[in-house]
Amino acid sequence: MSVDEIFQTMRDLVSEQFAMEPAEVTMDTSFEEDLGADSVDLVELVMAMEEEFDMGEANEDELAGLKTVGDAVNFVASKLK
Repeated sequence: MSVDEIFQTMRDLVSEQFAMEPAEVTMDTSFEEDLGADSVDLVELVMAMEEEFDMGEANEDELAGLKTVGDAVNFVASKLK
């Protein structure tokens, strides 16, 4: 799966969870600043990512660095290699 394909899927997950148009989601979209995500929102998103990409469970240390959609896309890409 390419980074672009991962982004397309991630954009759909984010837009669905945060009730926004997919076109509004970019690689630079910040979970906290742009989406107002709290820790519960992020846990739900990570669970959706784990299920959607079938990548197993991520640990908290790995997730601490996910600040933007781009961070999450790159994280998934590294997990799928």
